[in-house]
Amino acid sequence: MLPTNFMVGLGVIGLVLLATRFWRLGRGLMVASTVLLAIFAWSPLGKLLLYPLETRFPAWDASKGAPDGIIVLGGPVDADLSVIHGRPVISASGDRIAAGAMLAHRYPNARLLYTGGSPNLVANDAKEADYAGQLFEDLGIARSRILLERNSRNTLENAEFSKAIVNPKPGERWVMVTSAFHMPRAIGLFRKAGFKVEAYPVDWKLGKGSDLFTFSNIAGDGLGRTDPAVREWMGLIAYWLTGKTDAFLPGPRPK
Repeated sequence: MLPTNFMVGLGVIGLVLLATRFWRLGRGLMVASTVLLAIFAWSPLGKLLLYPLETRFPAWDASKGAPDGIIVLGGPVDADLSVIHGRPVISASGDRIAAGAMLAHRYPNARLLYTGGSPNLVANDAKEADYAGQLFEDLGIARSRILLERNSRNTLENAEFSKAIVNPKPGERWVMVTSAFHMPRAIGLFRKAGFKVEAYPVDWKLGKGSDLFTFSNIAGDGLGRTDPAVREWMGLIAYWLTGKTDAFLPGPRPK
């Protein structure tokens, strides 16, 4: 459960309890909910949680030459809304699409793989990769270069299914595009799957380190940073404890 949902839930439970003999507990929960929401919304906490994730991997080094392939992790396209409106709908992390298209144009011999199915617990026919493929074609990339992995539901499956589709050969170089804060977990899972990729972080939510201890003027900014940061840290912990990654906080390997 994300922090915002948890805190709002505390407040709702507290409100319900006000009408019962547990009204003192209800009042306490409502106060706790309000205080926690204020801390997460306006304090630097979200920035402090995001910063070590976003700065874990440096910018991709283009001096090594052209890659053999480009992998774009799912997340930007809302498959359900795309089905309803009959066209691709980008709901978040649009930098991933933009960076993938830019790299594909810069390196015309590289293959482009988009990996993303549907995160829904109940399966449906809305697959993110289908609409991402349409987007890339609209952005001028030949369909013959585009590979689509449409069955994954999470980053672990992104890694496993992408390797099965690509079947990378020894010596091939594949660049992986995803949000900077998501890169450590994604790299760890791809490594564990036996797919060596190079990090191409995008979609930053923070600027300079000197900005970390400034307070947010807009509550949504604070909560908008805290929720993804906590989700990433929880994912890192869970995958490490279950042996799905080899390191708690994967980072660049020594050259």
